[in-house]
Amino acid sequence: MPEPLKTQPTDEKKKDEYPLPLDREPVTTEHSIVIDGKQLEYTVTVGMLPIHNDTGSDVEAGIFFIAYTMKSDQPRPLMFSFNGGPGSSSVWLHLGAVGPKRVEMLEDGSLPPAPYKLSDNPYTWFTEADLVFIDPVGTGYSRPKDKELGKKFWSVSGDVDSVGEFIRLYLTRYERWASPLFLVGESYGTTRAAGLSSHLLQHGIAMNGIILVSSILNFLTARWFKGNDLPNVLFLPTYAAIAWYHGKVKATSLEAHLKDAEEFAAGPYTAALAKGDLLPDKERQAVLRKLSALTGLTTRYLDQANLRIYIQSFCKELLRDDGRTVGRLDGRFKGIDPKLTAEYPEFDPSMTAILPPYTAMFNDYVGRVLGYKSDVPYTILGGLYMTWDWGSAADGSTDVSESLRAAFARNPHMKVFIASGYYDLATPYYATRHTLAHMGLDPSVKGNITTGEYEAGHMMYVHVESLKKLQRDVVAFIQGSL
Repeated sequence: MPEPLKTQPTDEKKKDEYPLPLDREPVTTEHSIVIDGKQLEYTVTVGMLPIHNDTGSDVEAGIFFIAYTMKSDQPRPLMFSFNGGPGSSSVWLHLGAVGPKRVEMLEDGSLPPAPYKLSDNPYTWFTEADLVFIDPVGTGYSRPKDKELGKKFWSVSGDVDSVGEFIRLYLTRYERWASPLFLVGESYGTTRAAGLSSHLLQHGIAMNGIILVSSILNFLTARWFKGNDLPNVLFLPTYAAIAWYHGKVKATSLEAHLKDAEEFAAGPYTAALAKGDLLPDKERQAVLRKLSALTGLTTRYLDQANLRIYIQSFCKELLRDDGRTVGRLDGRFKGIDPKLTAEYPEFDPSMTAILPPYTAMFNDYVGRVLGYKSDVPYTILGGLYMTWDWGSAADGSTDVSESLRAAFARNPHMKVFIASGYYDLATPYYATRHTLAHMGLDPSVKGNITTGEYEAGHMMYVHVESLKKLQRDVVAFIQGSL
């Protein structure tokens, strides 16, 4: 095991929030896993790659990574993986679905009692491709040289540039330019992946496939402001799904209830919202009754809300009479609030379920098992992001689906798979469908996109049955993309 890392001096002149060296020798360890009765030998490399300025004269940041490579006589595909936020490390996909180790949750994905456990993941994607987990600058152990330089990386374009440079450098240092290449991103990581699809292609790096888990490409679909009724329409089927799950509506099945919600959202509901104050009272009353039947909320509440349901309001209102809230990341989860009359939930129960086990198990794994020692905290969420420059998203309208469309136009061989959870109020599945329907794809590449939907939430893989289905879908996608 290497010696614990000594941080930089902390005298008054040098004291700052970024003490981790931006480049250091990687740590490599050997491991094995048994999948379907077959023992697979593999190597894990943990390290930091330097991100230089445009002239190459100075290191401006270090990006931390964990790479898994299989011992094989045949060339293997290579997959780069990252999560979202912006401000999230790569731990969720890494130890939840993709990597050869998985944090053990309860069967439905809820919080187990401590101490937590990390076990072999029989549903890993590692059987299909070597894996590189990337922590963007400001997350995990990745750091800018100083706080002021951080602003260069904490924007839509700066983030794409730095992760793209990491990928180029990794391909060079580890001699993987000839490998079939894949990206997988989750949540804001899907925004990053779509941006990278064009960015990398312009630098001579073409993807065989991109996997988008809980996708958001067009931010207009999830930004509430006066005059934009799109989120009200696109979130409605997810509200309906969560109401069905908690027994607050009458429906024969989830499938039938969702079909009903989608048809109402696309038709009468859209038309009613478009009429604004000109909506006739008789039509308004019919819309109120239907909304109530779909969402489980009272017509009185919906009338007071002017037919429009905000995420946090729904999370608080659905189970208010039961003294419970529902999760934003996963509406299956229930929370307890101290103030029943509050407008919004005190916390997201679906986030509090996953944060402690994943934090504990990553820190144990990276230090004790993988031998990468550091006294610097590994930043799971929030990161060192002081501000985030959304560019055109300042008005809620960033749309990286155009980057994806442009990548398809230039590389018609690329394939995309999109996974969505029915109970996800962060990136609703119906919003993803809307975005895909409005990309303006050439008919020749429309068949290059496939989708999968799961009876769980944002991190659908915490639910064991959804994890199994996701792995089957991804394996078929990767094999079909080669």
